[in-house]
Amino acid sequence: MAKTKGHGNPNWTHDEIILALDLYLRLDRNVPSPRSPEIQALSAVLRSMPYHLEAAKQPSFRNPDGVGFKLMNLRQLDSGRGLSNVSKTDRQVWDRYGSRPAAVRDLADAISKGMKTITPEDIPEEIEELPEGRLLTAIHVRRERNPKVRKMLLEARRVTGLQCEICTLSRPGIKAELEEAIFEAHHIVPLARAGERKTKLSDLSLLCACCHRAIHRAMVIEQRWLTISEARDLIL
Repeated sequence: MAKTKGHGNPNWTHDEIILALDLYLRLDRNVPSPRSPEIQALSAVLRSMPYHLEAAKQPSFRNPDGVGFKLMNLRQLDSGRGLSNVSKTDRQVWDRYGSRPAAVRDLADAISKGMKTITPEDIPEEIEELPEGRLLTAIHVRRERNPKVRKMLLEARRVTGLQCEICTLSRPGIKAELEEAIFEAHHIVPLARAGERKTKLSDLSLLCACCHRAIHRAMVIEQRWLTISEARDLIL
């Protein structure tokens, strides 16, 4: 059997396993030879992942043999035939998406497009991943921190008064600069659904800083995207 010589390579991430699962499902749950163009192409994509630039200097990193082995891990979860040394993340991704090929395709497409728009500097070394994975979490955070997006939301909400859409916190009696400092923009549309497009006002909710941190943490704990109403039920 071919060897990946992968000792010391980073563990496969949620993003990478989604891309592998997408290929596995598109191949009708078959695992082709590492020499196949499909395996070769996915290997090249994985080696260009923005947060793996250092690891990708090693020839063994996500090489075609390793990609083939990962598809065999997925086949083991699918049918019981394949390589049995599946990881916790393999199992989590399979349990969540194995029966949802359309959702996998949407996520894989968003990840592939996101790889072209984000730099390594946009992805913190330590980042608490939202359900869509590390790369899309970094893009989500970058969008929310865009000062133009936040300004657009504040200006729209000021007409009726600034108020957190989860806890209803408001401070209308203080200076406008201080009042605005309390609030942040929260992107309510998952990137896999929204795609790479200009952020619209309808994509956003105005939250106080505490509720914004809480909804992100709640999505990590629940491992699913939460609406403002669902977050309110969990937080309050």
